[in-house]
Amino acid sequence: MSDGALKRRRRAWPALAVLAIGIVGVAWSGCGGGDDNTTGPAQEGVEKGLEEAKQGVEKGKEEAEKGVEKGQKEAEKGIEKGKEEAEKGIEKGKEEAERYSR
Repeated sequence: MSDGALKRRRRAWPALAVLAIGIVGVAWSGCGGGDDNTTGPAQEGVEKGLEEAKQGVEKGKEEAEKGVEKGQKEAEKGIEKGKEEAEKGIEKGKEEAERYSR
């Protein structure tokens, strides 16, 4: 994964959280208006939706972090394997050079 894609993903999660909170705020502002302190079904739904949105954003963030960690480990393995292959190639090249120089 390129650095640019990783940066975009890291910026996306907070933006989604802000968007979810903004949507809930708009919905909440339209709820009620009376002076009673009872919680109406609409407000309860908004609160539940907000909580679910927060949980979804947190889960998504965790999944993204796991993906980044896995990608980094895979990249490190690939680099190590490439290094080993290069070393084998160098040794083989040395052997070939010695064989032809005799």
